[in-house]
Amino acid sequence: MNLLEKLQKENEELKSQLKSCEEKIQSLTKLNDWYIEQLKLKNKEKFGTSSEKADDNQISLFDLFNEAETLMEPISTEPDEEIIIPSHKRKKNKRNSKFDDLPVETVEYKIDDENLICDECGEKLTEMKKEIRKKLVVIPAQIKIVEHVTYSYSCRNCDKNGESGFIKIAPHPKSLIPKSIVSPSLMAYIMNQKYTLSLPLYRQEQEFKRLGIEITRQNLSNWIIKGANLLKPLLMELKKSLMSEELIHSDETVLEVLCEPGRAATCKSYVWVYRTSKINQHPVVIYDYTQGRSGTFAKSFLKNWNGKYLHCDGYSGYKKLEDITLCGCLVHAKRKFHEALTANPDNEYAKKGEAYIRKLFAIEDEADKNELSIEERLKLRTEKSKPVFDEFYTWLDDIENKTLPQSLMGKAITYAKNQKEYLGNFLKDGRIQLSNNLAEQSIKPFVIGRKNWLFSNTVNGANASVIIYSVIQTALLNNLKPENYLEYVFGQIQTNVDNDVKDLMPWSEKIPENCKNKLQK
Repeated sequence: MNLLEKLQKENEELKSQLKSCEEKIQSLTKLNDWYIEQLKLKNKEKFGTSSEKADDNQISLFDLFNEAETLMEPISTEPDEEIIIPSHKRKKNKRNSKFDDLPVETVEYKIDDENLICDECGEKLTEMKKEIRKKLVVIPAQIKIVEHVTYSYSCRNCDKNGESGFIKIAPHPKSLIPKSIVSPSLMAYIMNQKYTLSLPLYRQEQEFKRLGIEITRQNLSNWIIKGANLLKPLLMELKKSLMSEELIHSDETVLEVLCEPGRAATCKSYVWVYRTSKINQHPVVIYDYTQGRSGTFAKSFLKNWNGKYLHCDGYSGYKKLEDITLCGCLVHAKRKFHEALTANPDNEYAKKGEAYIRKLFAIEDEADKNELSIEERLKLRTEKSKPVFDEFYTWLDDIENKTLPQSLMGKAITYAKNQKEYLGNFLKDGRIQLSNNLAEQSIKPFVIGRKNWLFSNTVNGANASVIIYSVIQTALLNNLKPENYLEYVFGQIQTNVDNDVKDLMPWSEKIPENCKNKLQK
């Protein structure tokens, strides 16, 4: 082999090595970019805000989305509302009108008659005006014993004649729980503290001690489980109302139950939430405890449901449901583009992907602002939303091969394309929302509570929790005060044996006024 051939061979080998090194560098660069993305995202999740608000100039990046800017209204501080009193031509601040429904105790400060004398001339003084200042006063919780003394009466005449004695007992309420000191108000207080305010039982135990009474958390736990059993008829009626709806939202979250038969304490159990849609006049939310996340649990819960649409996330377990149209969540899709943009603010693809989805929500804001009917909303979606939706997916097809599949942007594209069928179902019916936010909002109180009480000890405790959460959250959605409502329900259960459960529904006309929260209407 001559020198020229030898040099040519070495040159080819060096070129091959160079190409291999370049490919390796390119691969390592992509891997490094992926690690940087993950690091930035984790730092954002740990230290940054949770808001997904877009930059003010982001939507104007593309001429296609100029309209969305005009649909966004700035948030401004409302001025104090003022009224004019005609008789005095004076302005009076109405900011305290929100307290008009509270009970009022009046304390008057007057001068004694003997001192109503003018210091200058000695004549009697005449009332000129009065100044009223309103102050909010908090009355701390008080615990007292109410003795229920029931009298029994017998007939002395029957006794004298040797006939069987006649005895009449004065009407009286039965015990809420046999041989227990718990009352409707105490039961409602305990449940409200744990399931509305997320106060664990061990902290309630400590608070009762500070109030001068010793009630163990074991007693509190037993009362909650027995009280939840009393609420089962109400829960069944609420579920019946939910099952009559054509559109339902659903979501699920983890629950740790320590003592489940045949399962280790580390096994994951789940709580599912099912709730009515935004347009429902009588909202209902039901929680369901299961020992797994399989779609068979959702199928079992909804077995008697003849509805049409189920709003959910991208979890594949929901696909086990038959003859039901699954509606995806565009917020989940938008969130993935937002994560890619958070990790790399210069990622133009992530900016545009998120802007497309924001445009779809801007069109919905337009429909809300104009208070469109269901039919008008569907027409608006057909005219405006569908072209944007179709263009979005055409754009995804064009850029799919230009991104690394395992990058955040690649995952955002993959999720959006895999969920296309379900994300696009909002174009079929004006009642369908673009997101599953309602279900996520309803699962949030449970998640917040779980952060405080951490787990359920037994299956009975887990089942009791989902019953009480269902009743309380449904009451809140219907603008009721949960503690007052629970006290009323338990009072009716205690005093009315033949009580119609429909009269206890949160929207019943028989619900007393003190249970209603008028500020949230």
